[in-house]
Amino acid sequence: MSWLVTGGAGFIGSNLVQLLVNRYPEKRIVVLDALTYAGNLENLASLEGRENFRFVRGDIRDRALVGKLFDEHAIDGVYHLAAESHVDRSIMDSGAFIGTNVEGTWSLLEIARQRWKPGEGRFLHVSTDEVYGSLGPDDPAFTETTPYAPNSPYSASKAASDHLVRAWFHTYGINVVTTNCSNNFGPWQFPEKLIPVVICNALAGKPLPVYGDGMNVRDWLFVEDHCEALDLVFREGRAGEVYNIGGGNEVPNLRIIEKVCDLIDGICGPGASPRRELITFVKDRPGHDRRYAIDFTKVSAELGWAPAHQFDDALRSTVEWYLRHDKWLHSCRSGAYLEYYEKNYTGR
Repeated sequence: MSWLVTGGAGFIGSNLVQLLVNRYPEKRIVVLDALTYAGNLENLASLEGRENFRFVRGDIRDRALVGKLFDEHAIDGVYHLAAESHVDRSIMDSGAFIGTNVEGTWSLLEIARQRWKPGEGRFLHVSTDEVYGSLGPDDPAFTETTPYAPNSPYSASKAASDHLVRAWFHTYGINVVTTNCSNNFGPWQFPEKLIPVVICNALAGKPLPVYGDGMNVRDWLFVEDHCEALDLVFREGRAGEVYNIGGGNEVPNLRIIEKVCDLIDGICGPGASPRRELITFVKDRPGHDRRYAIDFTKVSAELGWAPAHQFDDALRSTVEWYLRHDKWLHSCRSGAYLEYYEKNYTGR
């Protein structure tokens, strides 16, 4: 039997695939990834030649291909991580988000419904805390019963996919479980998200763009802790349930940027001036949620999960990883990514 990991060449996906391949040698881990701009086979290079690892390039909406993979590899589990995930890109072009996040999830659910009898298999749908909308400064953290209130095309597309997964459980009996996670950080994250952007620009002496006043708060979750939670929920989570996965680290974006600058200064030296001086405030993006916070009491109480890494230690190890992988960063920041970066930030 085999497990299918969609989006397995991306940031969270590649970290998860490495965990699964190493932890479950008896299971074949089949990775399906379209290798769009954020998917990178270099993320999985350490697994080449492993007997229980297979990579297939393809789109999750290609039902013939997905059906063939289910049949050839006797797929009895799906970790569904494939998604367009960057809010700024969704504002500029929402079509890709509807295609991958909504149509792609629907297509996968249909293939699973056709191949599995009710209650067979396991379909883990990985989603985001952004489906819950924005919190005020004194509001309690998001729980699994918080009403959905997405505010961006990205979060709306993920909310739609969450609802499809729920419906396929109640209508067709597909053995599904959903997780909604907070902001991830760690190795292999494509440099469009906050922390790797700051690292890249700080090293190059370029401006560090900060939306608005920089006090938008996010709950930060180290990717290794997230992958441990996904493995646990996949194996032991109750069918049809939702589990929120958070890091318990609410930090404003500006403070994150300052911390990263200070870490780089401490490791590499400040150069001509402290890298904090590169911070540049730019016009806020439309519909920018003010605060996210995750209450992970349910997954802790039911399954015994909690983050294993201290935030400051994980942030330092992340910065050190990017400093050691400057060639990987350079390859990511060429071509199409640079065009996107200039289009999104120039003139703000």
